[in-house]
Amino acid sequence: MNTLSVQKLTKTFSTATGDLEILKGIDLEMTSGDSVSVTGPSGCGKSTLLYILGLLDTPTSGTYTLLEESVSGLSQDKQADIRNKEIGFIFQEHHLLPQCTVLENVLIPTIPASLDPAEKKGRAESLLEKVGMSERLNHRPGQLSGGERQRVAVCRALINEPALLLADEPTGSLDPETADGVGDLLLELAGEQQTMLLCVTHSIDLANRFSKRLDLQDGKLVDVSSS
Repeated sequence: MNTLSVQKLTKTFSTATGDLEILKGIDLEMTSGDSVSVTGPSGCGKSTLLYILGLLDTPTSGTYTLLEESVSGLSQDKQADIRNKEIGFIFQEHHLLPQCTVLENVLIPTIPASLDPAEKKGRAESLLEKVGMSERLNHRPGQLSGGERQRVAVCRALINEPALLLADEPTGSLDPETADGVGDLLLELAGEQQTMLLCVTHSIDLANRFSKRLDLQDGKLVDVSSS
């Protein structure tokens, strides 16, 4: 079973007026199949937490263990290897490469993987079929709607079957109906793969659909699942 454990994690930024502590002792535990949403006002540190969990930033103090391995002291090369193999990312903007087709965009994270090309292609096609994009494999991002582009981004994030999937405002740029559909797909596909899913969002509607909802208040996570 995959696990994630964060204990007493802090993050402090140096500013012109002094140190600014954004995260003030974060505790978080996740296991395979967990879906957790994190809400809170802009600037409270939600994205900072997500970037630390995704090994794109480092904490000031505290411990972070992913897949039973302490990741904070690992070399940059080892962290990059974990990011590619074990962590998937979805952002508010899809960040698809405009010159590549839908299929090629989904396959990009598999380039370093030692899988048979036919197996990679088959996995990508299967994911795209699940999100209703089978007829768009050879289209480019500019030929897709916003919702379609985000569905492709979900497939790209899951192509390597990551242990941890991190989503930063994945429906923030979509209309309500399209956002509902993308949210459904995100939860469904992550559940099928038993991926640990953590989503930062301003959408209370989306947040309440996760198995646990946490609110970042004064630098700490508060469980508001039942509120």
